[in-house]
Amino acid sequence: MTPKTQESTGASLDERITGALVGAAVGDALGGPVEGYSPDQILERHGGRVHGVVGPWNGDAWRTARPIAPYHKGDGHVTDDTLMTHALVRVYDRVRDHLDAYAIADHLVPDLMTNPRWIPELEAETIPLHRVFLAEKWLAARLHYGHVDPREAGNGNIVNCGAAMYMAPVGLVNAANPRAAYAEALDVAGAHQSSYGREAAGVFAAAVAAAAAPGATPDSVVTACLSLAKDGTRTAIEDVCEVAARHTDFESALAPLREAVAPYDTVGADYRSPSLGARRPSRLHAIEELPVALGMLLVAGGDFRHAVLGSVNYGRDCDSIATMAAAIAGALGSAVPEEWSKPVAEASRLDLWEPARTLTAVTREVFARDTERRRAHEESFVRLGGPSCSA
Repeated sequence: MTPKTQESTGASLDERITGALVGAAVGDALGGPVEGYSPDQILERHGGRVHGVVGPWNGDAWRTARPIAPYHKGDGHVTDDTLMTHALVRVYDRVRDHLDAYAIADHLVPDLMTNPRWIPELEAETIPLHRVFLAEKWLAARLHYGHVDPREAGNGNIVNCGAAMYMAPVGLVNAANPRAAYAEALDVAGAHQSSYGREAAGVFAAAVAAAAAPGATPDSVVTACLSLAKDGTRTAIEDVCEVAARHTDFESALAPLREAVAPYDTVGADYRSPSLGARRPSRLHAIEELPVALGMLLVAGGDFRHAVLGSVNYGRDCDSIATMAAAIAGALGSAVPEEWSKPVAEASRLDLWEPARTLTAVTREVFARDTERRRAHEESFVRLGGPSCSA
């Protein structure tokens, strides 16, 4: 069924934050088992397109089939995208204000290194650092062991979607203010990434913030992103979304979206064998995940289910693509299907709704602080001879 383009519903802040965070976890879990494969491989492996929770690609051999990544991807298990997103929510819960790169060093890294938690893909309780990818382990190496200035610690890391994938909370704390979300995410992500990886983190946060605005649509989200994005990230989003606008079903869009983003993607055609130029800093390139997620959002007309299934069946880094598309669709107010959210929560042994309740309370506190700070600034500016607030 072809979805109609949805205008943002009259959903409340609480509902938008819940939709974005629960939705992101659902997209992550649905995309995990087919991550790294092509649409054709997915079609052959599953005898059709993926339409919900599926088992591991290698079945019962998931522990040994890929020794470098012995993770139980599938059966509703969330991956490191969700683990990092929830970790960032916990940082907001402790700081209860806007974050910067120092908050990553002071709070996120210790959380990853010292607090054991249930890790669904490992089917064990251990510190999250044991599960996260090398690009995230970089945080511990640079900030905890290397004592690098947090604002510069991302320099030298592989440039990928590692920072962008967990920036939804930044967008939600800055709901309806994409420019502020962009700036805060760039600061936070400086501890983790550089170049277009850091840029994508800022633009994804802006997309989530834009989606949370009353009356937002997929088009208005993309417009907000294009108004802020720089260099290759901007042109990649522009080219992918121009192609996406010609499609209303994800099946027909799979190949065209990949063709549109390919000139900007450094990984290359074989996702599991990156090119020699992959993941290096560049002003001409972009990560693949964010432009495709925005493209799928347009194809789906903002509909959560359609955007997630398009992202999942796209393959490649589809858990992160689906995480991003789902967070934006959820922030727009598109409903997260219970037949997905409940099994994912049960299989992952996580309360997917608790982080949303926590972040909603923090967001309200931060807005109150921002209002006080703004009023103090206005008062000072008036005393300097500036126009009064009522002018």
